[in-house]
Amino acid sequence: MDLNYSADELAFRDEVRAWLAANLPNDLREKVSGYAHLSRDDLLRWHKILAKKAWIAPAWPKEWGGNDWTVVQRYIFEEECGYAGTPPLIPFGIAMCAPVLFKFGTEAQKKRFLPRIYQGEDFWCQGYSEPGSGSDLASLKTRAVREGDHYVISGQKIWTTLAHYADWIFCLVRTDSSMSKRQEGISFILIDMQTPGITVRPLILMDGGHEVNEVFFDNVKVPVENLVFEENKGWTVAKYLLGHERMNTGRIGASKRELVKLKDLARKEIKDGKPLIEDMRFRDKLFRVEIELTALEITNLRFLDQMRRTGQPPGADVSILKIRGTEIQQTLTELMMQAIGPLAQPFEAVGSAGGVDAYTSTLAPRYCSYRKTSIYAGSNEIQRNIIAKMSLGL
Repeated sequence: MDLNYSADELAFRDEVRAWLAANLPNDLREKVSGYAHLSRDDLLRWHKILAKKAWIAPAWPKEWGGNDWTVVQRYIFEEECGYAGTPPLIPFGIAMCAPVLFKFGTEAQKKRFLPRIYQGEDFWCQGYSEPGSGSDLASLKTRAVREGDHYVISGQKIWTTLAHYADWIFCLVRTDSSMSKRQEGISFILIDMQTPGITVRPLILMDGGHEVNEVFFDNVKVPVENLVFEENKGWTVAKYLLGHERMNTGRIGASKRELVKLKDLARKEIKDGKPLIEDMRFRDKLFRVEIELTALEITNLRFLDQMRRTGQPPGADVSILKIRGTEIQQTLTELMMQAIGPLAQPFEAVGSAGGVDAYTSTLAPRYCSYRKTSIYAGSNEIQRNIIAKMSLGL
């Protein structure tokens, strides 16, 4: 096992780092650094900058705009973006729907959707969770009834991230309720969000932000050609897609950036007449999370080495990255709150009075927002069950 970067990989890292420093717009960098709201235009502007450089979809096949980067180069790129503080690349089109289309889509579907995904012309969202069907996704109830050359879809999706920005949604729907296993009878369908009968209603979370939504389908007619793979075989597609999703939830580069911020904050904050970083209890927590982050990075490199040697995607144990990555993200927000103390107020307050400024006033909402990281992409409790069953045989 080789966990070190080669000379070529180090040169690639330096190239990516230099390009990001020169091409990431300052206003976007400042928004990310200050935890400011990113609009649809902000997200798509960064997407299009990367598309122009041909760095938007390195994992895609070369004939569709991919880069022929190795898995290690793709990892380096993602982590350098996280460390530099770029806006997130919304994964629903580039990293989720597109791999599904490459694996299961028809040629017509690929030609129709992939170029628009690549150029950022269509904004996608994911329609999986429903009321009562989150981690137990196979219990979903949204129905799709075949009527001639259309499906008629009725039901509800919930916690739908950025649905209010989206042009398209990919959905799991139930096309046959008579199957003995709940995982059977589910299909994977692409739906235009402008179709009559679709209603998007915001869900305002406790951080005050509008990121997720309820989406209602009231007899929505969707052409049969928007079905991906076979009818009633959508669970196969869903499992494939979730593997891609969980590989990218560790966010090691972004956590490294936040760790640097936390250390800087702890040096500035004074407690009992000395910098907070000199407080033994706080320093123990700080260094503990740094050690855990280093261990996570090594674990990620182990997966990369495995993929580099075998050419195969990781198995169920990739859930380790999701569990530890999201828990570290949450711990960092908790320590930020401890460092600031009562100045981490849950509202926007600009000014020097009392030491409150625009940055510290974003920490409490961010802490609240990061409670969700251990739930999305399959809750961490479910991930532990997956590891126990699929990897440990328990």
